[in-house]
Amino acid sequence: MQLKPASVVSAVLVLLLSDFLGSDGQFVYNGFSGAQLDLDGMAVVEPDGKLALTNISSQMKGSAFHPAPLRFHEPATKNNGSTAARSFSTTFVFAIVTDFVTVGGNGLAFFIGPSNNLSSASPSQFLGLFNPQNNGNASNRVFAVEIDTILNPEFGDIDSNHVGVDVNGLSSLAAKTAGCFSDDTGEFKNLTLISGDVMQIWVDYDGLARVINVTLGPVEAPRPKRPLISVAVDLSPVLSEAAESYVGLSSSTGPFHTRHYVLGWSFALDGAPVPPLDYAGLPKLPPRPGRVGEDRRSRLREVGIPVITPILALAVAAGVSFFVWRRFFRYAEVREDWEGEFGPHRFVYKDLFHATGGFDDAKHLLGVGGFGRVYKGVLPAPSRTEVAVKVVSHGAKQGMKQFVAEVASIGRLRHRHVVPLLGYCRRKGELLLVYDYMPNGSLDSWLYGAGGDRPLLSWAQRVAAIRGVASGLLYLHEDWEKVVLHRDIKASNVLLDADMSARLGDFGLAKLYDRGADPQTTRVVGTMGYLAPELACTRRVSPATDVFAFGSFVLEVACGRRPVDHGHGHDDNGGRMLLADWVLERCHAGDVAETADPRLEGAYDAEEAAAVLRLGLVCSHPAPAARPTMRQVLQYLDGDAPMPEPAPTYRSFTTQAMMQNADGFDSYVASYPLSSVGASVLSIGRR
Repeated sequence: MQLKPASVVSAVLVLLLSDFLGSDGQFVYNGFSGAQLDLDGMAVVEPDGKLALTNISSQMKGSAFHPAPLRFHEPATKNNGSTAARSFSTTFVFAIVTDFVTVGGNGLAFFIGPSNNLSSASPSQFLGLFNPQNNGNASNRVFAVEIDTILNPEFGDIDSNHVGVDVNGLSSLAAKTAGCFSDDTGEFKNLTLISGDVMQIWVDYDGLARVINVTLGPVEAPRPKRPLISVAVDLSPVLSEAAESYVGLSSSTGPFHTRHYVLGWSFALDGAPVPPLDYAGLPKLPPRPGRVGEDRRSRLREVGIPVITPILALAVAAGVSFFVWRRFFRYAEVREDWEGEFGPHRFVYKDLFHATGGFDDAKHLLGVGGFGRVYKGVLPAPSRTEVAVKVVSHGAKQGMKQFVAEVASIGRLRHRHVVPLLGYCRRKGELLLVYDYMPNGSLDSWLYGAGGDRPLLSWAQRVAAIRGVASGLLYLHEDWEKVVLHRDIKASNVLLDADMSARLGDFGLAKLYDRGADPQTTRVVGTMGYLAPELACTRRVSPATDVFAFGSFVLEVACGRRPVDHGHGHDDNGGRMLLADWVLERCHAGDVAETADPRLEGAYDAEEAAAVLRLGLVCSHPAPAARPTMRQVLQYLDGDAPMPEPAPTYRSFTTQAMMQNADGFDSYVASYPLSSVGASVLSIGRR
């Protein structure tokens, strides 16, 4: 509904004061200069009056509270024994500014809570409101409206661009994709929260009807009549009767550079119209620099070519020649018309060249593999983001459009256990893939390179890595908009971030297909020891083939040995030990826990180790139908379902050894571990 005009006196006060708190429970901030907000974390009021809840620091949080607590319950009377929560309305103007055009670092929230102390809250997906231990607890007594820019499957998020109504946790009671409805046609218009555009949100609670309405729209446009969310919820049990509550705004960042600004905010209790904001008096956002991934050719058109006098004709010719050589040869790219639709994911070669010191092998090389090299780089200002750039060769044009389309699609994956693929660039015979940099390198290097400055991974770290990869695979198989088959799950393709949290990376062999469709047959690619037996006959990938590779990965991490271990084998396998056969043999003998990495010297719970190893065996079952789904795998790991036992009749994995020379297998499948100094190498398979 449209807000009623404020009284003349209120309007004058709105124009003259930057903040105002009346006895009727109203306040308004037209900018925050001089406002006595309670600020926490990295929240600051900038000199021009903008409230910056976050800056570009990663994994941080910031919050701001109106300083005076409010009572959200009317006292009980003889005629009214209940103490229903009072009605309230609030609105604020905000903007989320990112360095990338396709990804942002979490969102922000309006909330009401019993305390102005959020020191125990976590950043990233918890928005600075909750932490993994208290998320969802009724004792929190917190109501929030989240403006979320990351899809977190653990909270049941609907997408990476939504608004949600939360009570005591981040699993929303109701959520909708960010946007607004046209008053004229009723048509829904999507609004991109990380666009950097200034937007306004209204939150209204009717204490009698017990209904929350949330409305979103562009700033200064008329408030849409139809709310984005309307949900029945009784806040009486949430907003404590015994104490006053605080109203505030909170935000947090993840790995991507993001700034969360609030430009104005007003609030009213008991159904009074929320005080209108003076749009003309609100602070302005700073000029937005070109973000990483935007087409920068327009910058060249804005830079005039210096006028060169004809006095030194030879020098002029030499200068022009140098410019042509530098621009069109040193930084030459391959760019075709159809790539326009993938523009946001296209990087400029010149930026990647300078970011990696000219692809300097001495200082920036991270790893070398059969299909290319990986370099560490730092993107230019303003982002200064650390990235890993994989340089691979591509010869044939056939299939390149499809591959780039898949790169662009995979670039939209957002999960805390998946390494973000930021984009690509093509140059002559090279394809460059740009990933977020993982400072602790590959899990493979920690499993097999322990010693020196790298301690041995503990059992708890290994279990956490297994669960993290399982969570990422569930997202790829079931929770994203398409089915993503990774096709190369192994320890060297699992990277560790600054917190040693495992992230599945290296999507060079990934295949995407629509839900309900069947993936097409394809050339078999991958790594020996992780390839499902059925691929030799069908050449058809499926989630079950990923589950098989995950099973080999589980055994590898738990045992500290590669799936095909040379030098420890049986005579009938040419001097190679098939890890799954060995673990299965010990499982049937009743001492499967003894196959755990002997370097741990028994520093693990034997029952838990046995359960994890059995899980690896069940996932590695030769029959696809006998393997669990990744959702079942997570249920086993979380203790929500009993861990299955390998069938007694299930005796051997030796079909894997026979696959080595099977028809239809790409020569790459026999590849051996890549030399690496801290990062996995992304391998491009032929489709």
